[in-house]
Amino acid sequence: MATALPSEDMAVPQKKLERLLSMQGGKGETSYARNSQAQGRHARSMLHILEEALDKMTLPSEEEPVLTIADLGCSCGDNTVFTVGAIVKHMVGRYEGAGREAPEFQAFFADLPSNDFNTLFQLLPPPPSSLEQCLAAGGSRSYFATAVPGSFYGRLFPARSAHVFHSAFSLHWLSQVPESVMDKRSTAWNEGRIFVHGSSESTAMAYKRQFQQDLAVFLRSRSREIKVAGCMFLVCLGRTSPNPSDQGGAAYLFGNHFEDAWNDLVEEGLMDANKRDSFNIPVYAPSLEDFREVVEAEGSFAVKRLEIFRGGTPLVVGHPGDPVEVGRALVNTCRSVCGVLVDAHLGESLSNEVFKRLERRATSHAKQLVEQLELFHVVASLYLR
Repeated sequence: MATALPSEDMAVPQKKLERLLSMQGGKGETSYARNSQAQGRHARSMLHILEEALDKMTLPSEEEPVLTIADLGCSCGDNTVFTVGAIVKHMVGRYEGAGREAPEFQAFFADLPSNDFNTLFQLLPPPPSSLEQCLAAGGSRSYFATAVPGSFYGRLFPARSAHVFHSAFSLHWLSQVPESVMDKRSTAWNEGRIFVHGSSESTAMAYKRQFQQDLAVFLRSRSREIKVAGCMFLVCLGRTSPNPSDQGGAAYLFGNHFEDAWNDLVEEGLMDANKRDSFNIPVYAPSLEDFREVVEAEGSFAVKRLEIFRGGTPLVVGHPGDPVEVGRALVNTCRSVCGVLVDAHLGESLSNEVFKRLERRATSHAKQLVEQLELFHVVASLYLR
């Protein structure tokens, strides 16, 4: 990225983060496309819950020739392609079971403008000339595809235009770092840290408030866009602890060894402490209660299912006993999801030094990472009241 984040002690404005934040594009070693297999595995393990949510949705009337699906926070890997394809396939089965002809399907892939939509659309198979052709030829695409650049913390679609909203592994990303977290005059100032895990109560509550404000805006926006009989299926990082400063498995990705790597550079004199303290990862893993409070207070949606799902490790390694492979896997995973932000804040050279030190630390703690790194997800099926 050519534009660096401000190094002075202030939060990154929401609009600037929207223009900057993205998963690592392309198809290189640290790209999201090559380091999101774990998310794909987790998505497949939750497929039965998604299908259950779709089964509870009322089929659109026969006067509606198109069924619209939107994947919010789609990123640029295979997972969104798999999920949209699975939704279309399941809905075709529902129509067939009802003795009806399936409509055409329109899929909207939505993410921030900085997302690598080029890589995403290179992954799509060509569209068929008809649904019948698609079903007969397994590799064809069974829907029309469109990119939608913009933040889901706001309106993206016309009123009552979407039948199915899906969002996985995205809602834990905040619209901005809470302003008080970056303010030296505030009790919430997160001095010496780059993530909410292990922070003070004031810092943790600032992150929680930001998450809940963002989620309320998200729900309010979707309530205007979703069809009356539509369905919304949401997955985001979650935690089992009631303490918001205990971020569970997310700490291994954005805190712990990653945070220590930043501190190494400060201690070595390669980075000023103010440079570290002016950066925070805009991620918050909510508890079920954090999530439920917002849904109930916002009031637009009824909850059909809300649970914590055990997702497992985000690391994909062929040899768990090889510390070097484990260390490299953690670095690639971390860099694929937050490397763009780190590069923008530090510049490529200093960013490389951070990730080198992270790899060194991860390699020396490989056994602990293999045994203890585990992610949990909040899973929600929501329907318009």
